[in-house]
Amino acid sequence: MKARVIALYLPQYHPIPENNEWWGPGFTEWNNVVKARPLFRGHYQPRIPADLGFYDLRLPEVREQQAQLAREAGVEGFCYYHYWFGGGKQLLERPFNEVLASGKPDLPFCLCWANHDWTNKTWKKGSSLRRDSMIMQMHYDFDDHVRHFNALLPAFRDHRYIKVDGKPVFAIWAPRKFPEITQFIELWQSLAKENGLQGIHFIGYTDNVRKTVRDENGKQTFWDVNQAGNVYREILSMGFDAVMSSGLYRAQTLSEGRLRTVLATFINSNTAFHIPFRSDYAKTMRHYYVEEDAWENVYPTLLPQWDRTPRAGIQTNPLVDSTPEKFQRTIEDALQLVKDKNPEHQILFLKAWNEWGEGNYVEPDQKFGHGYLNAIRTALDHS
Repeated sequence: MKARVIALYLPQYHPIPENNEWWGPGFTEWNNVVKARPLFRGHYQPRIPADLGFYDLRLPEVREQQAQLAREAGVEGFCYYHYWFGGGKQLLERPFNEVLASGKPDLPFCLCWANHDWTNKTWKKGSSLRRDSMIMQMHYDFDDHVRHFNALLPAFRDHRYIKVDGKPVFAIWAPRKFPEITQFIELWQSLAKENGLQGIHFIGYTDNVRKTVRDENGKQTFWDVNQAGNVYREILSMGFDAVMSSGLYRAQTLSEGRLRTVLATFINSNTAFHIPFRSDYAKTMRHYYVEEDAWENVYPTLLPQWDRTPRAGIQTNPLVDSTPEKFQRTIEDALQLVKDKNPEHQILFLKAWNEWGEGNYVEPDQKFGHGYLNAIRTALDHS
């Protein structure tokens, strides 16, 4: 059995009334993509899509084409970002709702609750039509958790829904920002069983390094790049069944040096000055994974590329010189980490399928064509 590659999927590429109000009529992520420009020598921007063009996710033909590309690459299914803000308020829900209602495409899927506030820096700094920074704020309460579960129950019961150990997968993007997360998980586990499911397989996303973390003796350390085990245990202690791990910040810290990383992060975030911070993809990815990613209940991520400059400008941390060949080596490293796990748990989350505004995608583009998709297929075939 080959590893299970599940691709995180952004359902943003269609106009919605809220984005029209906040960013201007017809706004989608493509607005940022086409405006991007090279900001330094050798900077790969703008990134222009190839086969699928500047697509609109309201079109079922586009969703079918995406599914076919995923199948050919060996991707098991899509993990759709899910935006539920409380009180039944959702955003960007139309593509997934149409996939669910139509039965097409016949490709497995699951959901990742992107439980974070939306601010006027979500897509591109300074481009919002609104002056206030908060656009849509997360709200949590018990009654709404029940309403939320009931809204998703038809999806959990769909034959396409991805399961682990017989349970529908549900990921949560920001576990630490979720008040009373343990009680929420307990509630949903109870509701799942009351509705004939075996339970929910909860996955919590986290970086494998934090600004501060406490070791086994309770001592607080600052930016310790060797504390992944404690970071993961913190998420699991909340009631999660597994962890979705990302190593980008740790990897860039080790690649560029801790002092420069911390200094650049502080200055770029808190002052009008800017320290250029970019790192070589291959050099960085040598530090992306940690030995704890081989734990049975840790699902590492695959990072093909990373460049948020279309959204946020130069004050970001782009990776440079990524190629399909270098990405294939990253996949091969990840496959070694999961090869001895139970086949159900040999999961790798592709981060991401179509985050074009973050330069983080595998869909065909004008420069590399199907290169990143072929890298997935080749690595899986050779595993």
